[in-house]
Amino acid sequence: MSVQNTASTTWRGSLFEGSGTVALESSHLIEAPVDWKARSEGSDSTTTPEELIAAAHSACFSMALSAALADNDTPATELHTTAVITFDPAAGGIQESHLTVRATVPGLTAEQFATLAQGAKEGCPVSKALAGIEITLDAALAD
Repeated sequence: MSVQNTASTTWRGSLFEGSGTVALESSHLIEAPVDWKARSEGSDSTTTPEELIAAAHSACFSMALSAALADNDTPATELHTTAVITFDPAAGGIQESHLTVRATVPGLTAEQFATLAQGAKEGCPVSKALAGIEITLDAALAD
């Protein structure tokens, strides 16, 4: 069974002076402002396409790693994943996604965890969708 998800954006004005609103249509969870200034300079109050991709990548990777750990009979107590998407307009756009995961996984060595995390990075559907950029991973068990 396939599932479709929908998001929409309403944009008004030119790229540099205009702005818009992005809405998660399927879940109705957010409606957030979006504009070029936030995208090219950063912002703590306006989202960007890259922030939305980072959210998707961190969630997808966490799900893939959770499944891999469960299949290994070493389910995680907790996974905390951060994805950082690097956007450089001068270099042609999105350059990289860097995943950082810290995990509490009883009964697993650091080496075993690193191997499973690498497999999850490669197998995550969002990683596959981002195949045109570099994806790096920093995976470690929590202290």
